[in-house]
Amino acid sequence: MRAIISDIHSNLEALQAVLKDIESQNITEMYCLGDVVGYGPSPRECVDLVMRCKVVLLGNHDQGAMFDPDGFNASAERAIFWTRSQLESSPEPRPIREKRWEFLSERQRSHREPNHLFVHGSARNPLNEYVFPEDIYNQRKMERIFALVERYCFQGHSLVPATSTESLQFHSPEEIDYTWRLDGRKTLCNVGSVGQPRDGNWRACYAILDGETIRYRRVEYDIETTIKKIYAITDLDKFLADRLREGR
Repeated sequence: MRAIISDIHSNLEALQAVLKDIESQNITEMYCLGDVVGYGPSPRECVDLVMRCKVVLLGNHDQGAMFDPDGFNASAERAIFWTRSQLESSPEPRPIREKRWEFLSERQRSHREPNHLFVHGSARNPLNEYVFPEDIYNQRKMERIFALVERYCFQGHSLVPATSTESLQFHSPEEIDYTWRLDGRKTLCNVGSVGQPRDGNWRACYAILDGETIRYRRVEYDIETTIKKIYAITDLDKFLADRLREGR
């Protein structure tokens, strides 16, 4: 039984709450689908914690922190440059800083197992392509993505938890009572976001893969502490904190 987390976005309080919840679920393995950093106030601490995961993929914000960010809006770009400065100028000993950089630089864009594909974005573009529920109206896009999926694909990036088969009907966790049974049909599963949910629910989200069953988990965390941290950092726009309350 494994926990699949994604899009932590330097939100330490959310990550700590999720890890505590994972400990109560008899989880044997943890996979992280990327975007450990970006937007939030605690990049160093979040990188350190995800090192315990069996698999950690590269997210677009992780890549942006290491190289020149491309395709980010002004607020996200400012957060990326601030994140980079935090990773570079940490007061900790040099070996600790280098360990974080090496860890991020070694991340793969996808991970395959029999019948299972794990990506940050999509099967077609593992790093940058969003798959939103409204993409049911973009049949050509969805057909091309499903054509690259052997059986089951787990992804993040959109920050909106949802499950879909080739019938092109996206199901939110609430619509399926937080449980989805994998039945052999090609399936996309967005596991949601730990630190930056955008589905109108402020609680951290992750998924548990238990055999052929996906279970979504929503976890409350100390959101006001995260908000105060962001407010205190001039290089992070305040709306990055405010929208956490709305899950938008």
